[in-house]
Amino acid sequence: MADGIGVRELRLVVTAADYEAALEFYRDTLGLPQRAAYSSPGGRVTILEAGRATLEIADPPHAEYIDQVEVGRRVAGHIRVAFEVVDADQATAQAAAAGATVLARPVLTPWNSRNARLEGPAGLQLTLFQELGADGDTDGAAEPEPTG
Repeated sequence: MADGIGVRELRLVVTAADYEAALEFYRDTLGLPQRAAYSSPGGRVTILEAGRATLEIADPPHAEYIDQVEVGRRVAGHIRVAFEVVDADQATAQAAAAGATVLARPVLTPWNSRNARLEGPAGLQLTLFQELGADGDTDGAAEPEPTG
């Protein structure tokens, strides 16, 4: 299928029982810019920009492998959200200070990134990942491998 149906945007919709806490965490702590906000009778939604989006499809054995690398055991459900950050250590500390539960601090992965695993607001399991260059720094990162 060469042209597909013409998808223009991936939008992950999260229902958060504590809307304010989730909005504060994802908008203010992670720094996702607000694109728009709407209200309905008795409800609210905010759309946040998350930079470039990809959809990563993993089979169960690969998902288990990524959990093993990042956390040391199987912890994720069938959906996990990964955010590329500039500094995985700093981002993990900030996310934890804002109420995220750290499941695993940043580790060096076999695909040369530093990945941390957290439980964020609204029950989302998060990976915060920092791409490293060929020599282990953040300059000149090669084509990224799966972030998990």
